[in-house]
Amino acid sequence: MHKLNPNEGNFYSIPKDLPKNFELFQPVISNENISIERIISTGQKTPDDQWLEQDKNEWVILLQGHAEILFEGGDRHIILPGHYFFIPGNTRHKITMTSSDPPCIWLAVHY
Repeated sequence: MHKLNPNEGNFYSIPKDLPKNFELFQPVISNENISIERIISTGQKTPDDQWLEQDKNEWVILLQGHAEILFEGGDRHIILPGHYFFIPGNTRHKITMTSSDPPCIWLAVHY
């Protein structure tokens, strides 16, 4: 049997010691131009009085679970497995809900 090296893995594998208080961010690959990460959410959401905003563009796909995102201005979307979306840099948004059973597994590309 082939043993996985640190650059290989199963994207759907959930760690046994998964934190419940915060999302788990795991880098997959990155360089000066692009960053790809796996995010596992277990019921977390953006605090009501905060917005997320970053300088880089972000492309996200939800692979497992369900969630909801709200963009500043009121545009709200339910996210189901297979849904993907683009968040331009400097766009204010927040995650208003993530499922815990099953956990949300996201693939995020920042560039």
